[in-house]
Amino acid sequence: MAAQSGPGFRNSPSQTAQEPAQLILEDIHLRFGGLNALSGVSFGVKKGSIQAIIGPNGAGKTCILNCICRFYQPYRGSITFEGQDISHIPTHRVAELGIARSFQNIELFRGMTVMDNIKLGHHVHMHGGFISGGIYLGKAKREETRVRKEIEERIIDLLEIEAIRKKVVGTLPYGLQKRVELARALAMKPKILLLDEPMAGMNLEETEDMARFILDVNDEWGVTIVLIEHDMGVVMDISDDVVVLDFGTKIAQGSPAEVSRNPQVVEAYLGSEAAAHSKLGL
Repeated sequence: MAAQSGPGFRNSPSQTAQEPAQLILEDIHLRFGGLNALSGVSFGVKKGSIQAIIGPNGAGKTCILNCICRFYQPYRGSITFEGQDISHIPTHRVAELGIARSFQNIELFRGMTVMDNIKLGHHVHMHGGFISGGIYLGKAKREETRVRKEIEERIIDLLEIEAIRKKVVGTLPYGLQKRVELARALAMKPKILLLDEPMAGMNLEETEDMARFILDVNDEWGVTIVLIEHDMGVVMDISDDVVVLDFGTKIAQGSPAEVSRNPQVVEAYLGSEAAAHSKLGL
């Protein structure tokens, strides 16, 4: 796919409009001192969709992900995942429920190998006890073997990182490190994957590869994607639905085609009509 080829808009997922959303944010308010970071943000994410969140720097996009992951506690509003209110659950429970994320800045263990970094993502599903884990016998050893096999056969193959699986992460170029971070998130077996600017800092080839991997995870694995991204070519190419934030407020939501024509979005984020056409490859 040509990530920056412009409005090759995806078809919407097959769910009917009446089907309840997998993830629902309702009236989310977040404040830091006297600064309102989010003001009444509400939207739903359909199961199996790619949901993009866009907006200018400081619009509150990453705050949304941090609220979903329970890094931040909104002072008003609720977040529901598959019918369960997760607004006040402990942070570690979010991962156990099937919500994984990548970060805007790479958060890997640079002195560890690619394989070891990826395996860390699977820790929420490990069941070996303290003793068997400590002496690496019995259940712990069998579980380790199973996890390694699963990672090698599914994740490493999908993301095309077989050649670097034994390399130390800190020696890898930036684009490959971003791919390893995605692999670690996938090792958590997510139902929903939250991606915070996964293409940031990448060249065109790396961007196209990452967009392809995201589509594969969504299409082949059925993982719902919530994506923050500034590359509007990517957003318009791969997203099913787009939420637009400005100064912590949702100003628009709709299909990529609808959002790209919204005058308020053009004014707040895309700039002039000519600039909007340039960003979208029109």
